[in-house]
Amino acid sequence: MKTPWKAVTTLAAALLLVLPGGVAARAASTPYTKAPVAGTLRAYPVSAVYVAGVSSGGYLATQLQVAYSARIRGAAIFAAGPYYCAQNSVPQALYGCGDNIYPTYLGNLEAYTRAWASSGWIDGTGNLAGQPVYVYHGTSDATVKKSVTDDLVRYYQDFGAGVRYDSGGSAGHSWVTPYGTVGCTATASPFLADCGTDPQGAFLAHLLGPVAAPNTGPLGGTLIRFSQDSFAVNGWANGLSMDGSGFAYVPAACAAGTTCRLLVALHGCAQGYARVGTAFVDRANLNQYADTNRLIVLYPQAIASGVNPNGCWDWWGYLGTNYPIKGGAQVETVLNMVRRLDG
Repeated sequence: MKTPWKAVTTLAAALLLVLPGGVAARAASTPYTKAPVAGTLRAYPVSAVYVAGVSSGGYLATQLQVAYSARIRGAAIFAAGPYYCAQNSVPQALYGCGDNIYPTYLGNLEAYTRAWASSGWIDGTGNLAGQPVYVYHGTSDATVKKSVTDDLVRYYQDFGAGVRYDSGGSAGHSWVTPYGTVGCTATASPFLADCGTDPQGAFLAHLLGPVAAPNTGPLGGTLIRFSQDSFAVNGWANGLSMDGSGFAYVPAACAAGTTCRLLVALHGCAQGYARVGTAFVDRANLNQYADTNRLIVLYPQAIASGVNPNGCWDWWGYLGTNYPIKGGAQVETVLNMVRRLDG
């Protein structure tokens, strides 16, 4: 029999940032897809690390950036709220960080951030000052209300980050990409919306500076499928609600030894490989920019589990109370991948 807490957590996971549409078919083959090859992660000459994510992946991206702000130089967040928004509380996650029935308690979140930095549980908050942050929210997104994302913007601004806020588009709860397979206002699997815009070009320019136009033809790099088990803090990715395999796109120039940058790209709920195949990996419009801008893209993968039936990243504490700080199971597992790639 489930404990009351586990029952509540499972119910919340079934409702929380979990989007209608069910399991999507595998992404259709296109000229810009790249068949993955089995391999391992190795070290490359990486000059800087950035994170990006959508929905639960957006929350995890913020956790990674805040916990390791000395290492991670900027972030792009789609459809999410401020750091530690859920405060290890399912009702708060549901009603304060998706819906806006509850407040986000932004002042408390900032106080936690400062206290944890003072204790060494996360890097010093001074690292966030001047860091580039891109935030996206669509006007048709009813899953994470705009006021919640507004507070994400305020959170970063209060710590001195340089924020660009894109909130004028009509997107639903999704990652917006020119290669999207659903209409702009839809909230439907695989949650890749085509709004006739290119947010990736916008956020990469904000994070990296001027970028070259993306490769719109056949990709020239390698898409590596690797085991996540060797990076998992418990040695078993499935036990952390993570897939046995993750993906990394390595442009040919980076593989040849040219200094490159690294972007960690985090899918949202019901958007990992187990649910939609390589749709996010292929269609996020990141590999296309990676090819022409010396950018390695790491795609960690989450899966469903008993307390996380829709394959969300842990941003409300289903793996324990330390989920948003150094040592948090998924934060540390993803950082282990980063450590391998940037040597």
